[in-house]
Amino acid sequence: MKYRIAMWTSAGLLVVGCWQLYIFATAPIPISVEPIVWTLARLTCPVVFASFYFHFGVGFYWVLLANAATYALVGLIVEALRKRLAPGRIIQNSPLPKIG
Repeated sequence: MKYRIAMWTSAGLLVVGCWQLYIFATAPIPISVEPIVWTLARLTCPVVFASFYFHFGVGFYWVLLANAATYALVGLIVEALRKRLAPGRIIQNSPLPKIG
């Protein structure tokens, strides 16, 4: 389970890295001009939404750290639910008698 959570954290870092490349590539055009891009940024980087809601700026490294932590937390929740609701486990622990 540790490796899966590490993969979720890596995905969070990758998302921030892709957004940084996009921002550097389109530097003269503000990101808030394009509503689809702005919505994607708020959905994939929750710290961006929080920084604009509470009116504070966030540096690049803090965005990396916050997004990695957010994705790790989401990964922990998803993996815990996945492990608990695994279909094979439910059938194996069933009180019903086995057929065949």
